[in-house]
Amino acid sequence: MGYYIERIQCNLFLNDNIQKVNESEMIILERNYTSCVPVLKALADETRLEILHMLHEEELCACKIQEHFAISQPTLSYHMKILVQSGLVKGRKDGLWMHYSINNMNFEATRNLLDFYMQTANQQSAGSCAN
Repeated sequence: MGYYIERIQCNLFLNDNIQKVNESEMIILERNYTSCVPVLKALADETRLEILHMLHEEELCACKIQEHFAISQPTLSYHMKILVQSGLVKGRKDGLWMHYSINNMNFEATRNLLDFYMQTANQQSAGSCAN
């Protein structure tokens, strides 16, 4: 059957009253699932989930995140690299420090993508054959 490829900018998942953002801040999701892997990888780790929870409340300096976990700087950099590359987190440099915040648009797109999979799974289970 091959891959069914359909490029979808994340703003198509969102309601109409969301403002447009720079293309560099958007995730492009493809139905070949390749671009979904970084997001799912970012969500598949306890430390990164806790970092996301912390960032949900406010923008944080890397030093505050590092203090909370009592981890080394290279370990924190590893986790933050995965979160930023996934598009779920934005980083900005302020002097010597990095500050991180949630990328709300990509979070919304990810939520909508997961909702799509849940609806598909529910439809499939409702129509499954009973042997």
